[in-house]
Amino acid sequence: MNLFLNPKVIALAVLASLAPFAIDTYLPGFHIIATDLSSTPAYVQQSLTFYLIPYTIMTLFHGAISDSIGRIMTIKWGLALFFFASIGCAVATSVEQLWFFRALQGIGGGAGNVVARAMVRDLYEGAQAQRVMATIQIIFGIAPAVAPIFGGFLLDYGWQSIFIFLALYAGIAIYFSSRVLPETMLLKDRLPFDLKSIATRYRRIFKDKEFLLLILSLSANFSAFFLYVLASPIFLIDLLGFTEKQFAYLFVPTVCGMIIGSFIAKKTAGVINPSRVTRFGYFWMLLIALSNLIYCYFFDNNPIFNIGFIALYNIGMAAIMPIISIAALDCFPKARGTAASGQAFMQMFFSSAVAGVIVPICWFSTFGLSLGLFLILIFGLFCITRTKLWAYRSKL
Repeated sequence: MNLFLNPKVIALAVLASLAPFAIDTYLPGFHIIATDLSSTPAYVQQSLTFYLIPYTIMTLFHGAISDSIGRIMTIKWGLALFFFASIGCAVATSVEQLWFFRALQGIGGGAGNVVARAMVRDLYEGAQAQRVMATIQIIFGIAPAVAPIFGGFLLDYGWQSIFIFLALYAGIAIYFSSRVLPETMLLKDRLPFDLKSIATRYRRIFKDKEFLLLILSLSANFSAFFLYVLASPIFLIDLLGFTEKQFAYLFVPTVCGMIIGSFIAKKTAGVINPSRVTRFGYFWMLLIALSNLIYCYFFDNNPIFNIGFIALYNIGMAAIMPIISIAALDCFPKARGTAASGQAFMQMFFSSAVAGVIVPICWFSTFGLSLGLFLILIFGLFCITRTKLWAYRSKL
């Protein structure tokens, strides 16, 4: 059966895609929201940090909770909170209220993404798991392109309509996933939920050098691209001269790069050794990141090149993302929910650091952003070269 038509795969992709919709849909409205709430775009931008920090913290618990009470119940509770918080964002009358309700969104919003990762490995094995993860990534990759475009058009009905849309998305995700997905955490396999038990599991997970290096490299790869997503209001409007309704000029090419990379991951699964694909992906990303850095330093801004390099980077990033993610989850086959939480936590920790610290430092120019991408990638390369995944070779 075509994985794109598989209801389970679609449901998992819908859950995973809530995160980019929650982040990207309201990006075109920063200036309008700031004016309406008598604030500034910089203060509105901090609503990303208020979302990402609790999102990051809660990713440590969503997987552990799902290991204890079941995958489906965790999805229902998390997304229900996200639903009501989205309504709160829509009725906010000050930037402080927006910060508060965005934080509540962050607390519940990560449940779908974390549990979806764990369920991929619950339901599928080996090369098939890589193909499913890549297929979800393709569908997931469309969200960052569609979200800001959709958000730009929703602005015609007021910025509040963006958060009403997010509430509806969460409601549909709850209904669809509970109808299509089976409960994969059986009662006999469930783990105790208490702080001592969770702390013990995380100590074991984060003391595992292989797991830690894999998720650090995965997080760095994604955060290098995410830097441009978070800086997109400044990058597109102030530096490249686009309007609030032209965010597609960034997101469509970059998502096309992600889709191409995901197809590479899907087609190479079970055919080419994962280590070789990983090495190719990193060499490609390093070449593109270095070219981007040189271009931005010596030449004037040109959207074709400034955006094109990011799209090309995403090909390599997306090609190796499923491989690294599955390798990390396989380090702890009996506690995949907790391992998925640890993986999501590290990825969002990077994103939170990028949003709160690195973006404001780098968005002064396209060169600043290209330097940020390059340095984050170098860190990811440093981590992956010290893993078994990088060193492993076989006849495959």
